[in-house]
Amino acid sequence: MKHFIISLWIAAITATSCSDGEIFFVWGGTADRYAFDAVEDITEKTPFEYPAWKGEKISAQAFLSSCTDLIGVKVSVSDLKNGKYRIPSETAEANFIGYVMADVLDTTQYGQCGMRQPGQYDSLMLADIIDITKEKDVPGKTVQPVWVSIKVPEDAAPGKYSGKLTVSGSNFRKVSLPFEITVADHLLPAPADWKFHLDLWQNPYSVARYHNVELWSKEHFDLMRPVMKILADAGQKSITATILNKPWNGQTYDAFGSMVSKTHNADGSWSYDYTVFDKWVEFMEGMGIDRQINCYSMIPWSLEFDYIDGKTGKTAYIKAQPGTTAYKSYWGPFISDFAAHLRDKGWFDKTIIAMDERPLDAMKAAIDIIHSIEPDLKISLAGSFHEEIEKDLYDLCIAFRESYPEDVLERRHMNGMVSTLYTCCAEAYPNMFIASPPEEGTWLMWRTLAAGCDGYLRWAYNSWTESPAKDARFRQWPAGDCFLVYPEGRSSIRMEKIIEGIQDCEKARILMSEWTASGNNVMLERLGKALKKFNFEDLTSKGALPSLDEAKSVIAGFPESVVNNAHSPRH
Repeated sequence: MKHFIISLWIAAITATSCSDGEIFFVWGGTADRYAFDAVEDITEKTPFEYPAWKGEKISAQAFLSSCTDLIGVKVSVSDLKNGKYRIPSETAEANFIGYVMADVLDTTQYGQCGMRQPGQYDSLMLADIIDITKEKDVPGKTVQPVWVSIKVPEDAAPGKYSGKLTVSGSNFRKVSLPFEITVADHLLPAPADWKFHLDLWQNPYSVARYHNVELWSKEHFDLMRPVMKILADAGQKSITATILNKPWNGQTYDAFGSMVSKTHNADGSWSYDYTVFDKWVEFMEGMGIDRQINCYSMIPWSLEFDYIDGKTGKTAYIKAQPGTTAYKSYWGPFISDFAAHLRDKGWFDKTIIAMDERPLDAMKAAIDIIHSIEPDLKISLAGSFHEEIEKDLYDLCIAFRESYPEDVLERRHMNGMVSTLYTCCAEAYPNMFIASPPEEGTWLMWRTLAAGCDGYLRWAYNSWTESPAKDARFRQWPAGDCFLVYPEGRSSIRMEKIIEGIQDCEKARILMSEWTASGNNVMLERLGKALKKFNFEDLTSKGALPSLDEAKSVIAGFPESVVNNAHSPRH
């Protein structure tokens, strides 16, 4: 079953299908997508069917259309009422969803890596951007999706709350959709306290280029604030820092520069400037992302190492293989000086020298030089599992279709080491391309839990294309591979489905702990059975929704009879 192929139907709208002034406004599912003019294909569903925990962010999607143009459209959410209790409207947001140019996946092969020539893949407009525009005109005979999010207050009283989503405008009467949410007597911790280890790599250089502001200026940091807030609210644990120029050969539209300048002085000594590195780390810590500082990389793809020539003041480069004298001469003094700086700043224990998809021999050489100078400095790899170096890697992330040996994973957990999974262009599914079914992002978060891992890594959070809100296509990978959010604090359906999955995992962990403590083996067995469905074979044959529905039903406390008949999306 090629479930990852998105089919978009173009509906013919005739004069008999609606009349002037008629407003079509219904609830859909958060995984639903329709072509811009596929009005007649919309299926009505029930929102917020699963119980929400206190502190949880829950989402729903509605669809608006009309035969005639709607002018000055606004959407709003009312207070939610439960007898004498209220959840104020300020905890809710209703946002229009924007369409962006994307491309389809190559269904002739599983891997999606490689250059994508113009015209090679059919292009299409897909709904993805959760916009920040509060008023807009909606052309007649089109589909306008609306995304609704409610952050349930931590002190909300348990029970069933009623509210309504209202659409209004200057040339039509307002229309409201009622809804209910049930608040369970459980509390979800704040995102900073979630156990799930989320590591989405940030690109500050992309923000500066897109807004045409000076790199590391006040304007630059101000523009990054709403973008990184989405990430912090998702429970992000790692700061992505770069300690040399172009660690990935400038493969993204905006290449990563070095946050540390290295000067080779005329007398042969080295000096280092950490000004940018410090500003970036302090900014991200201020955003609430402060668990790790992952520094890339001692093994760039080009094996080319930048520095400033102290004699000329110009940038120069060293080409060196890991393990050579030149390599050690470049990195040895830096590791020693960097470690001293990190200790001065109080960052040593959470800083990690990180490498990405590097071969075993190169990794051994980098590990040897780090251990010879600073044996307590942590090391990370996102790449293949290598038994020979696994114990040296505090933070290890392996590809989605690989697996950790069970005894290794248990030992790593006991030693407080980080063990995660990642996906990239190598997987047609499950993935987070714009053309991917949105529920695959939620499925992937559940998969990490089912695999016994700590969380998930993705190589690009905001490496934007030239005009990401208009055209997400990129020269090298499927549209959306490079970013999950848009400029100025615009989230996406994909990002919100990831957050949904992370929250599910947190809830499952909390419940497993409670069930273990109380000896509730029935529920533990039901969840264990559901987790076994998060495997590649079931995903391929059935898609993501059946396993998601079963697992969500278990942690919602629904009877098993409901679980056995649950094969359609409830959100």
